[in-house]
Amino acid sequence: MPLPILESPKYTVTIPSTGKIVEYRPFLVKEEKILLIAQESNDSIQMFSAMKEIIRACTFEKLDINTITSYDLEYIFLKLRSKSIGEITDINLECSQCKTPNPVSIFIDEIEVKIDPNASKIIMLTENVGVNLRHIRVKDMALLADDKKPQSEIINNVVMASIESIFDETNVYPSDKSTPAELTTFINSLTRAQMSKIESFIQSTPKVQKDVSFSCVQCAHDNTINISGTQSFFV
Repeated sequence: MPLPILESPKYTVTIPSTGKIVEYRPFLVKEEKILLIAQESNDSIQMFSAMKEIIRACTFEKLDINTITSYDLEYIFLKLRSKSIGEITDINLECSQCKTPNPVSIFIDEIEVKIDPNASKIIMLTENVGVNLRHIRVKDMALLADDKKPQSEIINNVVMASIESIFDETNVYPSDKSTPAELTTFINSLTRAQMSKIESFIQSTPKVQKDVSFSCVQCAHDNTINISGTQSFFV
């Protein structure tokens, strides 16, 4: 006689970059094992792959993981973690005054993604030529995480992944229909001032973050620290 199958509760989460509502379930013991193995490896690429695999399974494989942004991935994972393990995570934060580690409890559901509603993804490079930018997608993250590549190549890949299209007075040129060589030639033709405009957009990419305040247990100094990125909430 087959054993009964337990049914998991279902929740919804709003994807920060699109506002789309996605249904999900908590991760199960089998998925928690995947996460623990990745954490023990201390390998950021393996941890990233584990997050993708768990989110894909827990959203019933209805979410196209590769097309969401890096901060969407982190935000969804934190929501999953909250419903699967617990809404509170305990971490140690260093006092800015005396450097003493302080135990701090954080409510995961209070962690947010702050997106500037006034930030423009359209940047004019000349009077007639501009770019329509996008935040880095999950599909691009593995390419950008290869620290064995020269720094110049990584920067080029980041800029390339951030360009959704290039346009002039008469045409729009989607980057997905251009070759890497064509995009590299375009990027290499930019002036430092033009490149700085694109880099400013990239540097302003939203993050999962939270301001955490605490009084140091050693010197009583009042601290307010902004922590960001998924791994920061579980150190």
